[in-house]
Amino acid sequence: MLPCLRKASTCAIWLDTQMANNFRDRRRRIVGPTGCDLCGIESLMEAVPAPRTVDDATRFSADTVLKAQAEMFAAQTLHAITGAVHAAAWWTIRDGLVAVREDVGRRNALDKLTGALARSGRLKEPGLLLLTSRISVEMVQKAAVLGAPVIVAVSAPTALAVRMADTAGITLAATALNDAFDVYTHPERIVMK
Repeated sequence: MLPCLRKASTCAIWLDTQMANNFRDRRRRIVGPTGCDLCGIESLMEAVPAPRTVDDATRFSADTVLKAQAEMFAAQTLHAITGAVHAAAWWTIRDGLVAVREDVGRRNALDKLTGALARSGRLKEPGLLLLTSRISVEMVQKAAVLGAPVIVAVSAPTALAVRMADTAGITLAATALNDAFDVYTHPERIVMK
């Protein structure tokens, strides 16, 4: 990228050829500081690319899923103070609750968790991805990048999220509250005892 040239309150920026081509190919027409990455997308095929397939065969008992979720709720320190943030957590059979990240944005909470797991070298360990939010397609896409074999969330998924989870080979458990949950895709990873 070339340096910015200031003229009063304007700024001109030049992109090198490759970056300019990447920007043009993305065909984004709306530029802003935040967003879900869907603004300006012109087709559903662009918005919903084929996800990475998660082929981990780790199984979790239904009791373990509920225990893990209870541990996440108990570890939500910011939510305990504000009552207004989402959490994303990673739970493994070997270590239990490995990491919890909170943010007012559900996507941000999951991004923070992914970064923490990457920094700690724990991305290769199979586990449960626990969410306090609804499950939309981009949350499933992020889970596939993370390599999460199972997503557990308190809210129901969208129909597109269910299709994406099925395609990605991810077990999707939702409406998980208190002592029950529904399994929408790949139920073989949840063992009933």
